[in-house]
Amino acid sequence: MVALITEEPVSAATVSRVTRNLDQAVAQFHQARLTDDWRYLFLDGVSLRVRRPRGRKRVQLLVAYGVRTDGTRHLLGFTRSSGESQVAWEGLLLDLYRRGLEGHQLQLVVTDCCVGLVAALQTIYPRVAHQRCWVHKLHNLLEAARRRDHAAMKTDAQAIYQAAGRTEAVAHAQVFARRWREGYPQLVTRLLRDLPELLAFFQCPRALWRKLRTTNVIERCFVEARRRTRLMVCFVNVQSVERIIFFSIFNQFNLEWHPRTFANLHTSRDLTTKEGIDLRPRKMRYNILLFAFWCTC
Repeated sequence: MVALITEEPVSAATVSRVTRNLDQAVAQFHQARLTDDWRYLFLDGVSLRVRRPRGRKRVQLLVAYGVRTDGTRHLLGFTRSSGESQVAWEGLLLDLYRRGLEGHQLQLVVTDCCVGLVAALQTIYPRVAHQRCWVHKLHNLLEAARRRDHAAMKTDAQAIYQAAGRTEAVAHAQVFARRWREGYPQLVTRLLRDLPELLAFFQCPRALWRKLRTTNVIERCFVEARRRTRLMVCFVNVQSVERIIFFSIFNQFNLEWHPRTFANLHTSRDLTTKEGIDLRPRKMRYNILLFAFWCTC
């Protein structure tokens, strides 16, 4: 099948060599030093299915994505876990810290509403402002409301984060509370409790507000990873999970924003010169890589 697509013979030895090189690249990525010049940090998790001896099992992948002041953005780290507990997130954040991301330049960390992640941030980066994703919050609000109230509640919630400034946003939140407190007292209480973290993005430059109030920047990476792996049904092992996340998110999304470089990481150059394999993010080459992931046990 791969031979028909690429018009090139693909042997078992070639698949083995590609897989070995990918594993080496992933290992180098996990060990690479990080510069401490990242301004914004996006954290989120994605659930993927992996084939195990006792059947298919879901594995949680925790991912950290960084953005510098000049717009340079990169995948900084990821780890496998059985869930999104505080211990699991502390493991990833502590790894980032030990590799050099001490957070001296960090201005904002953007996450969903995961309780374990919020607690982990207070342990590793307690002095950095935290922004909760408005997409997740809006979903939670509507999920707790009756369907007939969805349109009006969504409009009132959007008025909060689309305000011209923090003061105006707080005023809109009070309007929201007065309108919906009688019908949804607990919902309103939770919104007002989370309001400081929902409005943290207002402290950043106005041009970045839309980007910093959600985790969409990293969610788009997850969508791409799922799209590229849809036909695989599930991963054959945990190593194949790391390969596709590394090369689907890092290799494609980083190289699309050329010139973008990651500190002390030159794996793409080494793989292309030493093995003669083109690993640039082209559709045909990704088909070959996905085939190698699927075949490798």
